[in-house]
Amino acid sequence: MATTAEESTRRRPDAAGSARPQGMLAAVSFSAVIAGFIAVAVSYAGPMVVVLQAAHAAHLGDELTASWVSSIAIASGITCIVLSVATRQPVVVAWSVPGAALLLAALGHYPYSDALGAYVVAALAALVLGVTGWFGKIMEAVPQPVVAALLAGVLLPFVLKASGAVVEAPVVGGGLVLAFLLGRRLVARYAVLVALAAGAALAAATGEVRMPDLSWDFSGPVWTTPTFGLPAIVGISVPLLVVTMAGQNAPGLAMMRQLGYDAGDRAMIGGASLAWVLSAPFGSHGINLAAITAGICAGREAHPDAARRYIAGISCGAFYILFGVFSTTAVALVAAVPATLLTALAGVALLAATQGAIVDAVAPRRGGTHTAPHAIEAAVVTLAVTASGVSAFGIVAPFWGLVAGTVAYTALGMFRPQRRRSAPR
Repeated sequence: MATTAEESTRRRPDAAGSARPQGMLAAVSFSAVIAGFIAVAVSYAGPMVVVLQAAHAAHLGDELTASWVSSIAIASGITCIVLSVATRQPVVVAWSVPGAALLLAALGHYPYSDALGAYVVAALAALVLGVTGWFGKIMEAVPQPVVAALLAGVLLPFVLKASGAVVEAPVVGGGLVLAFLLGRRLVARYAVLVALAAGAALAAATGEVRMPDLSWDFSGPVWTTPTFGLPAIVGISVPLLVVTMAGQNAPGLAMMRQLGYDAGDRAMIGGASLAWVLSAPFGSHGINLAAITAGICAGREAHPDAARRYIAGISCGAFYILFGVFSTTAVALVAAVPATLLTALAGVALLAATQGAIVDAVAPRRGGTHTAPHAIEAAVVTLAVTASGVSAFGIVAPFWGLVAGTVAYTALGMFRPQRRRSAPR
């Protein structure tokens, strides 16, 4: 299931590239830097809003809210840079979006220090699952079409929302999509940048960009000593661990492998989980591999050469740190841009990654495992459940999609006759 970026050049045009550059400076490209910026902007446009809503619902003060926002951004940024430099792959981590959604209802029921203690417990459990390789083994046991369908189901809603953005704002959204298509035809490497520039220009021309209320204040993390209460551990740690691993780390790992990278689960999930452990006392509720923003940084739009896309991961990390240091200002700047622009931009930026995941789900690579017809049927079940956004018992759709696909694969494969292998001559 895991292949290196170089091996993938024989099977994927989007992972093709030249010889690996000798130095980091030689690998820097404008398109990769912009990909990192777009990934951070998309993170602040939607996922950060969920965090702010959870903080408001829990009645956290300005200092603790700023610490939460700052800690998840800075921890994500440092981890992106360290893992991208160490692996020479565009490793993108972020905060747990389903985890923040879970805290909308749960956080206010426990003392804040107990909630931080629950974060630490969940982070330690994730760290164990990562560094031991147990989580990687679980992922490898799942049929490859089902994993690809899981990723497609996570990405597809973001691509579909671009259509709604075009209908809601035909000038800005439609112009952005048209600019992307023309960019793909004329300057494929900078297609997303062309779309961003066109969308921003159209938004400004139509008066949809409003002046933000800026205050250039440093908003750094604030330490709170965690306490460990059993009710908070049961009510927060367990569901938070499940939604973070199944809803974020699983699609994130699948994204890297689908794009042809040798995504070492021990180093990547272990590294992200370690950052979570260290940042939890500052308010960080979950640091994990990203799937959506990873598709922006690890796809061919970042750079045609797969070996040079790690610069996008470093760029993403640098912008995360910058946004984290000035979190209040960053949130205000992103809020000044029309939501339709960022929705349409995310849709076109994730188009290639979604296409690749769907192809791998319904037409898995020959020579791989789990290429039987019933594996493809199970993949369709996974895609339908994941893309539906269904949530039950506080657990997000990717988990249920993975469960449904695995059950379908097992049920459809029962009692099927095994192909006889011809005896060696």
